[in-house]
Amino acid sequence: MKPTLKQFYNLMARTRGIRFKVVENIVMNRQISPDWIKSLKNFLASLNGIRSENEKKILYLDDSMRNISKKIEVDLTYEITELEKDIFYLENGEEAFIDYLSSLHVGFQKHVDNGLNKLTGLRFNCFITDRDGTINNYCGRYRSSVQSIYNAVFLTRFAKKRAKNPIIITSAPLKDPGIVDVSVNPEKTIIYAASKGREFIDLSGNRRTYPIDDKKQELIDRLNQKLSALLQEPSFEQFSLIGSGLQLKFGQTTIARQDISRSVSEDESEALLKRIRSLVSDIDPENRNFRIEDTGLDIEIILTIEDSESGPKDFDKADSIKFLDSELGLNMSEGPHLICGDTSSDIPMIEASINKTDDTWSIFVTEDKELAGRVTAVCPNAVIVPEPDMLVTILNLLSV
Repeated sequence: MKPTLKQFYNLMARTRGIRFKVVENIVMNRQISPDWIKSLKNFLASLNGIRSENEKKILYLDDSMRNISKKIEVDLTYEITELEKDIFYLENGEEAFIDYLSSLHVGFQKHVDNGLNKLTGLRFNCFITDRDGTINNYCGRYRSSVQSIYNAVFLTRFAKKRAKNPIIITSAPLKDPGIVDVSVNPEKTIIYAASKGREFIDLSGNRRTYPIDDKKQELIDRLNQKLSALLQEPSFEQFSLIGSGLQLKFGQTTIARQDISRSVSEDESEALLKRIRSLVSDIDPENRNFRIEDTGLDIEIILTIEDSESGPKDFDKADSIKFLDSELGLNMSEGPHLICGDTSSDIPMIEASINKTDDTWSIFVTEDKELAGRVTAVCPNAVIVPEPDMLVTILNLLSV
């Protein structure tokens, strides 16, 4: 029987359920059931058992209505290696696991020691971080980027012991699918700020949102209906299952037009981009309400906000921090704060924090020297590391 993308996503959702229970028990100092480790091993065996071609796993996109099965080549490195790490962590203990991480990443101990030397002794008012590529290793498909057990334990420990206001800001939506569906941190431990911070779940479990003009909300609702219908058409359905898929965020919509494995032909990808530009133009002919960003992998359609000086502008992560500070009473004029990111779109978070207080620190994940230079120019109290595993290990060791 040919394994399908939908079956793969269902399997990853099951790993999320097991991982959530394991993390909860570790945090509460409860016994871990051997059956849970066995389940993780079975999940890993299922992924390893998928047939490979050209170092890629082969899954299928089924169209039962037309009795067609399209082959999709996918890179499952994230899903497989994170399960391997979790099994090692549970079977060998934390000290051996950190040595294991050191064997995977060149310069691991040097970067971790540098971070510890700079940050030891600090207790942070706000810990504000991006997710993918920063505290979570990068995955080519958001729906299967389920957080690993060790990652959740390390972050939860830091959030409880070293941060008064722990916040993850992500461009992904909250749910269905969103950050809540791929995270395994214990509930009410970390504030999830999704859709670039336009919507968030606070530590009491309440969802709150950035105010959007009724007319703008009506426009994005109309657009999302058209996009959802478009991706139900047989020729476009595959785009809902690759890469980022279709993410209906609050005030922003993301549609994958390609993934890192180049599973879709360029002609098909360009056809989707052209169709979406046409849909947006029909709804917003004067280009006042939407901005389109094409990353080559994702098409981002962003609802603008009004700026008193410049007029309509994109909602960025600096706007998010200002909104969260106001809504949650973060008192960001009093540090220290720790801001973490991995791309240029995260630098506005550092700038927004420094505008509140110079007592702002950063751990930034990048191997780009130019980007690292921009970060350290903005924030002298910055630590640069090349891997998310180094960042979360620093946070963990600051907390033990």
